[in-house]
Amino acid sequence: MRIIVTGGAGFIGSNFLTLFTPRYPEHLFINVDKLTYAANLFSVQDVACLPNYRFEQVDIADQAAVDRLFRKYEPDLVVHFAAESHVDRSIHGPADFIRTNVMGTFHLLEACRATWGQRRDVLFHHVSTDEVYGSLASGAFTENSRYDPSSPYAASKAASDHLVRAYYKTFGVPVKITNCSNNYGPRQFPEKLIPFMLLCALEGKPLPLYGNGLNVRDWLYVEDHCEAIWTVIERGKVGETYNIGGNSEKTNLEVVQTICRLLAEETGRPEGEFVRLITFVPDRPGHDLRYAMDTSKIRYELGWSPRENFLSGLRKTIRWYLHNHTWVEQVKTGEYQRWVQTHYEGRGESGATTELVGQKRGVG
Repeated sequence: MRIIVTGGAGFIGSNFLTLFTPRYPEHLFINVDKLTYAANLFSVQDVACLPNYRFEQVDIADQAAVDRLFRKYEPDLVVHFAAESHVDRSIHGPADFIRTNVMGTFHLLEACRATWGQRRDVLFHHVSTDEVYGSLASGAFTENSRYDPSSPYAASKAASDHLVRAYYKTFGVPVKITNCSNNYGPRQFPEKLIPFMLLCALEGKPLPLYGNGLNVRDWLYVEDHCEAIWTVIERGKVGETYNIGGNSEKTNLEVVQTICRLLAEETGRPEGEFVRLITFVPDRPGHDLRYAMDTSKIRYELGWSPRENFLSGLRKTIRWYLHNHTWVEQVKTGEYQRWVQTHYEGRGESGATTELVGQKRGVG
């Protein structure tokens, strides 16, 4: 197969390519990425030299560029990771989220429709999020849960989900959708909770948590997520949606406390040295209280379940960041600092300060 992987220089996409490009040398994997602030080709260095790997710098919101890409490769499979994904950024600048997540998905679907015609041996696999379902008081989200997005990010992903389903129902484009819970693991850009907190802790910077830190998320190790996606690609039903979760519900405070404990174990430093850095800052607008995923469909129908529990996955994650100094330093000196400074300095917000990623922000 010729497989287009959008967002392949990002967090989940790079892990997907690192896992499957060497595993399936008979397939050609085309990494398609615009190379925005969170993309890093250093994340795919382990596979970049393989003969079944290609890279194309393409903005999926550019229909002409997407059309050229499809004419060049005539893909059999599209795995669509590319998205603006950080909720805080969507609050301060929602336009980029509509452009990439909605219009970019639309352009890819149009290219699939034009290229594939009536073919049924092809697939558009759309990677989405549990945030489309909104906040949850009790129970867990199922594939039939009502969409109720809270943030511009979640709304943009909900819109793209609906587009994907519409192209299946109206035009017959073969699609599958997966909605996942919070991912963590190697190569994650440190605007997200876990890498942000562990890198701040290592430098003795404050660990700023939104509100009271009691917002609950289900945590999914990124390699488990990638394996689940491949399982759905191979064995899932066309037109169906599958929820993917790690069966690891934790409050944000529990997550940070566990990071402090494991960092102490890995570095030999006192746990209290990290715990004392935890700081609570004013909550962000529209902050959903809880997400949880019912994963019984993918478990019983396709036989997938996560290999890592939260403790084992977090330990692997921490060790990766501790032993990949070059990757960390590249990120810390990049575009992220400039973005945070632009959007947070001078706004008069109260909260913790960290030089790692800019000024005055909470996480979680």
